[in-house]
Amino acid sequence: MQNFEYIAPTEALSAVQALSPDAGVTAVLAGGTDLLSLMKERIETPSRVVSLRNVRALRGISKKGGGLRIGAMATVQELLDSNAAAGYKSLMQAASGITAPQVRAMGTVAGDLLQRPRCWYYRNGYGLLATHEGESLVPSGENRYHAILGNKGPAYFVNASSLAPALISLGARATVAGPDGERTVDVADLFQIPSSESERENTLSPNEIVTEVTVPGGTSGWKTATYEVRQRQLLDWPFATASVAVRVRGGKIADARVVLGHVAPIPWRSSEAEAALKGQAPGEAAGAAAGKAAVAAATPLSGNKAKVQLASIAVKRAVAMAS
Repeated sequence: MQNFEYIAPTEALSAVQALSPDAGVTAVLAGGTDLLSLMKERIETPSRVVSLRNVRALRGISKKGGGLRIGAMATVQELLDSNAAAGYKSLMQAASGITAPQVRAMGTVAGDLLQRPRCWYYRNGYGLLATHEGESLVPSGENRYHAILGNKGPAYFVNASSLAPALISLGARATVAGPDGERTVDVADLFQIPSSESERENTLSPNEIVTEVTVPGGTSGWKTATYEVRQRQLLDWPFATASVAVRVRGGKIADARVVLGHVAPIPWRSSEAEAALKGQAPGEAAGAAAGKAAVAAATPLSGNKAKVQLASIAVKRAVAMAS
């Protein structure tokens, strides 16, 4: 691990100031379950690490304005144990999918959202876009876990967040603090598909931090669910995830949100699946139609065609669970 300066401020503003570009390459330390591994492998080599563990304002989970406020430094276990969050079915199901006790105890909500890609090319030093001598290693390489949607550019990795699809389907927003103050964005807008190695997979500036995530009120009329397709249950990431929120009026689905995870470089909201659900009676037939629509535009790589069917199944079962 490369030597680095360690700073642990007690206020969010101080953390933002410590992330100044004048300090060189900086990194934010939340739970550390991802960053420390990257630093040990010298994939990340910051000259300054800014820990958020002592910023009390970033902690806690509580009801807020009829909705839910989740501090950026709240842990996954705190989310699972929270009475305030208990009514958010899809979010709790997503958090339950993080099965490792160590990750639940140390991993934070914002850390989960902003973890780096679980692409083995990236994790072995080939860069975010996994290139060697100007050519991508992914299309003809070992790609069974890579993207089937949103992969027509140079990015083939998948977004690894467990919580993002559920939060996006719930209409959640994130508060971001930076040198110019705070701004609030949809959780979906935290992510982007990079087009070059100079870009990252999130939209934060190096001197910005997420301070909290809020789920709006008025979700009581929605039925929600998250379904994951896994190779094994313990210490693994899913092949595909679907988080669904539907609202039924007069026996028909009036509104729907469908967000897939682990199938694209960003959490993938499927307008095609949502359109397939609207006007349909809740149930298996509607779920099957939505699952088929969700992957209609998929472009699988040489070794991950199975993910197309698995993603379709995830949507189908999530719809059934939410109905």
